[in-house]
Amino acid sequence: MGKSKAKAKKKRTFKQFLKDKDINVSAKTYFVDAMGGMAQGLFASLLVGTILSTLAKYLGMINVPFFVGLAHYIGKAGSLASAITGAAIGVGIAAALKAPMLVMACAAAVGYFANGYPGAIGNVGLFVLDKPYTAGPLGVFIAVIFAVEIGKMVSKETKVDILVTPLVTLGVGYFIAYITCPPIAIAMNWLGTFINSATQLHPFAMGIVISVVVGIILTLPISSAAICASIGIAGIAGGAALAGCCAQMVGFAVASYRENKWGGVVSQGLGTSMLQMPNIMTHPQIWIPATLAAAITGPISTMVFKLECNGVAAGMGTCGLVGPLGCFSAMSESGTLSPMAWVGMAVICIIAPALLSLLFSEIMRKLGWIKDGYMKLQG
Repeated sequence: MGKSKAKAKKKRTFKQFLKDKDINVSAKTYFVDAMGGMAQGLFASLLVGTILSTLAKYLGMINVPFFVGLAHYIGKAGSLASAITGAAIGVGIAAALKAPMLVMACAAAVGYFANGYPGAIGNVGLFVLDKPYTAGPLGVFIAVIFAVEIGKMVSKETKVDILVTPLVTLGVGYFIAYITCPPIAIAMNWLGTFINSATQLHPFAMGIVISVVVGIILTLPISSAAICASIGIAGIAGGAALAGCCAQMVGFAVASYRENKWGGVVSQGLGTSMLQMPNIMTHPQIWIPATLAAAITGPISTMVFKLECNGVAAGMGTCGLVGPLGCFSAMSESGTLSPMAWVGMAVICIIAPALLSLLFSEIMRKLGWIKDGYMKLQG
């Protein structure tokens, strides 16, 4: 009896310790909060870096010394922003997990390491790599979470915190990266190659699947941008992902206009369709119009316009117009940018999802499946 009480007391004490350290082990903490921080880090580094590099490329074509010089500095800024992607993701995740400053600084180092590891051919840990794979954002995500949570446990627990906390945080992060990044790199590379190749072989079916799935992920409280970056989605597969994301954002913005007016159009069309999640939980049928629109625009993108988009931009949709800018950048680099592509971007990213979602939502309103107020944004 006494031992049972002692165990119960010890268990309560450990829970209190975790609470005191602001450690909340839950799906929401890691797959909503941490992944949201991951998306912020991606946006602030790789995504902005890509945009700046693209801007620099076209500024440099203007044969005027001022623009050539400006392009050089903008391009350098873009390259550096992309280079510290892992560190930015690490800081984003650490901030989302409410890490102390010292732990957050270490998370930047862990993220930088994990993002580029293994990056070598040959024997790496327990794996033999035939290509210079890297684990990318997913490797950073796992390594940083372990590093931050363990780092938070030891933070300010000793008189030599300035040494103990960095050693533990970095040690845990590097060790987790060492054992997890090689298999993650191989798996993500294989998955991305499979998706990109399958879309080339079966553009119609894969156009539907990718558009619908990535679009749904965008609206869920997880990061579609991080997932697209992790698997290295590219080419017309990335274009299908972009179509699905745009369908969700523009679709909800237009379909909910009567409830939310222009404020809702801006917040959802240029912000995120994730704002509708509380309403979706209560009335899941409101998700149908935007999802049907995605199922239509996806294969149109892959088969008619053949839009291309790479990595994180493919999972951003019309958020800050990052998706269309990423599409423009990808097609510029591949030499496929044409007047038809410009038409495609307008149709797939804005016109088609707006018209299709409005049509489907009005039909469902007439049938009584969607009623006024179902898509009213909270707050």
